[in-house]
Amino acid sequence: MAGNTSHPGASVTSRVLAVLGAFDADHRALTLTQIADRAGIPVPTAHRLVRELAGGGALERRDHGTYVVGQLLWDLGLLAPSQAGLREIASPFLHDIYGATLATVHLAVREGAEVLYIARLSGHQSVPVVSTVGSRLPMHCTGVGKVLLAFAPAEIQQQVFGNLTRVTAYTITQPGRLEHELGRVRETGFAQTHEEMSLGACSVAVPVMASGTAVASVGIVVRSLRTDRDRLVAALTVAAKGIERSIGP
Repeated sequence: MAGNTSHPGASVTSRVLAVLGAFDADHRALTLTQIADRAGIPVPTAHRLVRELAGGGALERRDHGTYVVGQLLWDLGLLAPSQAGLREIASPFLHDIYGATLATVHLAVREGAEVLYIARLSGHQSVPVVSTVGSRLPMHCTGVGKVLLAFAPAEIQQQVFGNLTRVTAYTITQPGRLEHELGRVRETGFAQTHEEMSLGACSVAVPVMASGTAVASVGIVVRSLRTDRDRLVAALTVAAKGIERSIGP
C-alpha cells in the first residue's frame, strides 16, 4: 500500500503526500475509493483532500469518475534539476534542428515502460502529432520511444513486448519483429516509424548517450521519410552529440 497514514497523529501534509503517493506507474487513474485504500486514509478524508487537490490543479477528475495526476504536478516536475537541466542544455540544439528542418522536434526520456515528452517545437508542416509536453506514449510505436527502448534494460523490453498495443494498422505488434528492429536501432544509431502512432506521420530519432546509457532521445516528425531521412538523421546526430558534450562524462 502506498503512503499508509492509517496510524494516529498523521499530519495533513502527510495525508496529502499519501494521496499523491497513491499514484504510480501501475496506477495512473484511480477512483476515490482506490485512492483512500492505497493512501491508508478514510474515504471522507480522501474525498476532502482530493477535492482540494483537484481544485488546485494537482489532480484532475476524468468524466468516468477517476482521478489522474494534474498539470500542476507536471509543471513542478519540470523544475526538478534533472529534467530542467536537460531541457536547458538541449534547447539550443533543438532550435538548431528546427531551424534546419522546420519540422516538429521532440526531446524525450524514458519513464518506466513509456516515453515521456519533455520538450517540443511545433513544425510548419500539417502533420498529425499526438504528443504534447508532459504526455506519455507507448515506446514501441514512436521514434523517440524505439530509441529509448533499444537501449533500455531487458526487463523493460520484456514488459513492453508483453503489451504491444495496436494504435494504427501499421503498428508493430509482433515481439520478434520489434526485437529485430531494436537490434537495427542499436546497429545504425537511429529509429524510425511509418504511421505507427498516427496516420500521415512518420518519425526518426537518435539517442543522447551518457556513460553508455541512453539518457534521452531527440526526434523529428514529418509526413514522409522517403527522400529526407538521411539528412534528418544527420541533423539529429549532430544535435545529440552536442547535447552529449554539454552533459559531460
